[in-house]
Amino acid sequence: VQLQASGGGSVQAGGSLRLSCAASATFSQYHMGWFRQTPGKEREFVGVITWRDGKKDYEDSVRGRFTISRDNAENTMYLQMNSLKPEDTAVYYCAVRANSRPTPIKRTPSDYDYWGRGTLVTVSS
Repeated sequence: VQLQASGGGSVQAGGSLRLSCAASATFSQYHMGWFRQTPGKEREFVGVITWRDGKKDYEDSVRGRFTISRDNAENTMYLQMNSLKPEDTAVYYCAVRANSRPTPIKRTPSDYDYWGRGTLVTVSS
């Protein structure tokens, strides 16, 4: 599976960006997640959507500001980021966890099987 993330850029605090992640293949049960990483820090969970039933989960600091959505026909996931803050500055990655059966949502990077290249989001104050 190849993942292509796009949509990063520079924005002022309070602004918005939308990231996209296109997958080259799908599975019957899988999760697509967003993670982010800043220099010197571990990659952290941002949000996830389950492809089969559309359940979502978010990290507390982005809940209410970020929204994950999907386009099943295009195998594409989106991350709408509103009310951006300087602390949201990071390289954002999309990832897929391929499940063989319904599985609880996972928030740990090591639980994901496929990763796209990151896209940089810079939020200035």
